[in-house]
Amino acid sequence: MKLLNKFFYVVIGFLYAVDVKAQLLDGSLRTDVHENASALATGRFNLSMNPSDVIAGIIKAFLGLLGVIFIILIIYAGFTWMTAGGEEEKVRKSKEIIKRSIIGLAIIIAAYAITAFVFKSLPGGTGTGVGGPGTGS
Repeated sequence: MKLLNKFFYVVIGFLYAVDVKAQLLDGSLRTDVHENASALATGRFNLSMNPSDVIAGIIKAFLGLLGVIFIILIIYAGFTWMTAGGEEEKVRKSKEIIKRSIIGLAIIIAAYAITAFVFKSLPGGTGTGVGGPGTGS
C-alpha cells in the first residue's frame, strides 16, 4: 500500500510540474506574479473580479481534479487486473473499480455541462459574449 501511495504522489507531482512548466513559458505569468507580489507588499489588491468568475474557476478546477482522479483509478484498476495472475477476486475487484470510475466520469461530465450551462445563462455570466443577456444591448 505504501508503494501505491508513493506512486500516486509521483504521478500527481508530475502532472503539476508539467502544468507549471507550461505556464512558465508564457511571459504573462511572470508579470502576474510580479503584480501580485507588489500588491501583497503594498496591501493594494485587485478586487474587481466578478464573483461568478471566481466560483466558476473553483468549480472547473475541482472537476478537473476529479478527472485526474478518474485517470488514476483507471490506471490502478488496469494494473491490478494485469497483475491478477488469474485470481478471480482481483479481476472482479478491478472490473468493479473500472465500472464505478466510468459512472463517476459520467457524473463529472454531467456536472461540468450543468455548471457551464448555468454560468453561461446567468446575467453577466462568462461566455455570454457581446449583446448577450445582462449586457444591456
